[in-house]
Amino acid sequence: MEQLLAQLAILVIAAFLGFELISRVPNLLHTPLMSATNAIHGVILVGGMIALAASDDVFTQIVGFVAVFFGALNVVGGFWVTNRMLGMFRPPVPKVKKRKR
Repeated sequence: MEQLLAQLAILVIAAFLGFELISRVPNLLHTPLMSATNAIHGVILVGGMIALAASDDVFTQIVGFVAVFFGALNVVGGFWVTNRMLGMFRPPVPKVKKRKR
């Protein structure tokens, strides 16, 4: 029980610290920050797949598969949002006028 309380305290402190840090990042730096965190999460996802392959218990494999699945969705969604954010910095493409015959 004591270990669970310590882990919950770490979770709460990490969530609070993460919120405070992200809220103080200037808007201009959100895109590079998201790109970097997506790359880090990709590495964590590979570690999750390795841990999933090494597990023997069926329940652990099911929970690990669900975690890897949602982690992969998070990485894909993060890169999609980052791509859209980078699109805001691209110059607009000039429209081509159709010639009348």
